Amino acid sequence: MPETSTQQPLEAIKVSDSVYRIEDNGVRCLLFAGTRRALLVDAGFGGSGSLKAVVGSLTDKPVTLVLTHADPDHIGNHKEFSTVHMHPSEMPSFIKNTGAEEETNPLWEGDVVDLGGRKLEVILIPGHTPGSIALLDRENHILVAGDSISSGPVFMFGDERNIYAYIASMEKLLAISDAFDLIYPSHGPFPLQAVQVEKALTAAKKLLAGELTPQKPPFPIPAKMYMFDGAGFLY
Repeated sequence: MPETSTQQPLEAIKVSDSVYRIEDNGVRCLLFAGTRRALLVDAGFGGSGSLKAVVGSLTDKPVTLVLTHADPDHIGNHKEFSTVHMHPSEMPSFIKNTGAEEETNPLWEGDVVDLGGRKLEVILIPGHTPGSIALLDRENHILVAGDSISSGPVFMFGDERNIYAYIASMEKLLAISDAFDLIYPSHGPFPLQAVQVEKALTAAKKLLAGELTPQKPPFPIPAKMYMFDGAGFLY
């Protein structure tokens, strides 16, 4: 998402006793606290204050930083944390967007982040980016979806985007949609219902079939906006 011209301070909002969303000028990070560790999902834009300080005010547990993908609005504060975890397919973008090759830890399909009393399973969902991941909390029926699912238009223009892979990823999530009731997206209204996966899949198939009408995007970009039934794309 484009960076706003006027930066607002980071805002932490309690979701439940052990979950917070941290809003950063149109993108959000998510914090999950377990009995042994805490998980921070994504690192925001940067430039709006210390994300580490906000996280430290919410939990005293050691923090694991996981990136859903390496777009600039998800990696801004990564240097505040000692290690970064992501799917290896995101490394070219991470290096390009940080300006330097930095040590990261790989996350693979099926890996489980165990926080103590809470586990989140890595699901590879390429399309928005080659190494986009979701995190599935089966016990609490929550899917953390990054940018891949939203009630607003998902970015699907540019060299790294792949609508064919996106459709396959949504079909993959739809096949396990009985495992989650809520979706925690990185942008827009929060949370979303599990039916948003089916909406995204339907909209993507209609886009590929040429059945959606192009609209003017909400900001200047080399793409058109396509929407259908509360889901859509910038393509």
